[in-house]
Amino acid sequence: MSIPLKIISVLAWRNLWRNYRRTSIMLLAIVVGVWAMIFMNALMIGMVDGMVKGGIRNLPGHAQIHHPAYRDDPSVVNNMPAPAGDLLKALGSDGVLGWSARVRVPAVISSERDSRGVILLGVDPVREAGVGFDLSDLVDGRFLEAADDTGLVVGAKLLQRLETRLGKRVVVMSQDPHNNVAERGFRIVGVYSAELDSQEETFIYAGRETVQKMLEMGSAISEVAILGQDYRDLSVWYPALEQAAGSGLEVRDWRELDAFLDTMLGVQDGMALVLIVIIFIALSFGLVNTMVMAVFERIREIGLMQALGMRPSSILYQVLVEAFILLVLGLVLGNLLALLTIAPLESGIDISGIADGAEMFGMSTVLYPALRAGDMVMASVIVMVLGLLSSFLPAWRAAHINPVEAINKI
Repeated sequence: MSIPLKIISVLAWRNLWRNYRRTSIMLLAIVVGVWAMIFMNALMIGMVDGMVKGGIRNLPGHAQIHHPAYRDDPSVVNNMPAPAGDLLKALGSDGVLGWSARVRVPAVISSERDSRGVILLGVDPVREAGVGFDLSDLVDGRFLEAADDTGLVVGAKLLQRLETRLGKRVVVMSQDPHNNVAERGFRIVGVYSAELDSQEETFIYAGRETVQKMLEMGSAISEVAILGQDYRDLSVWYPALEQAAGSGLEVRDWRELDAFLDTMLGVQDGMALVLIVIIFIALSFGLVNTMVMAVFERIREIGLMQALGMRPSSILYQVLVEAFILLVLGLVLGNLLALLTIAPLESGIDISGIADGAEMFGMSTVLYPALRAGDMVMASVIVMVLGLLSSFLPAWRAAHINPVEAINKI
């Protein structure tokens, strides 16, 4: 006798709530497990995204163009011409949010009290503000006004190290293409803050044309930094950029420029899957136990249904439908709970108590949990598949109960 799915579903629903305490406990376990999967994954994504975005800000950009020898020897000698022709056209393609041509060289900055090794960035302030420098990071003074601005913008931490202040003059020294010391006096016109103290101590900003004159570079630059729409997907514009740059220039995306960040992103994606599987393996023992106990309690009933003509396959489907209903309820409630708990935290979680440790990994002192629809779908699919597989054993045993022995069982 074949039973319609609608009737099997009604029987499965009623059987679930015969022992409502056991079903409620198992349902609660699934809800908590699903919530834990999604919540922990959101924290991990937020942590890794923070590290990657912080690293990209330090690079900065999603990709960079250099002279082929620049990364091995970042001196003023290994420069490149400013973008033109096909390269300039590729930089204006869809998917590129902005780009900035820079002079980037090692330098020494000296105040009247101390000296520090830094990275001197000669930038066009208009383009740089859309790629590597956030104007909201300024805490005092102003940013550069033009490429020929003679002022200097430094980090708050560096200002503290140099024991100087806004408006004071400092001397910046570097090396020109003839291996001679090039130096110039700058007045500090702006002070910025960054999520990482190391960034504040490392980068100083000056007008690109001013730095080019100081280093006798003409119109040459050190690099072009490009910012795309999504650091995870560069396929829209990166291939065209590589082709336009040709063999005379080196084009590298952020994964190649910082292998650590790329590795961390891969580890996070793998850990998300491992976390989901581990949590549900633990839950599956409870689910199997619930279904086995439900079957044992109904042995005589199952035997009677078989004696009346119900096929073993219908019994198997009934037990699986019970597990399916339980899993669907758990997934709906678990996902809803995750949404309700993560949404208020998306504005950021203060982890300044572990600021030193966070900085070692390139993290900021604020963690932003990231809830992605794709991760919720992946967790739901894995839970559903593993849950039904776990329920197959008790369902198979119920379908193969001997009806005579089951009816006579006390």
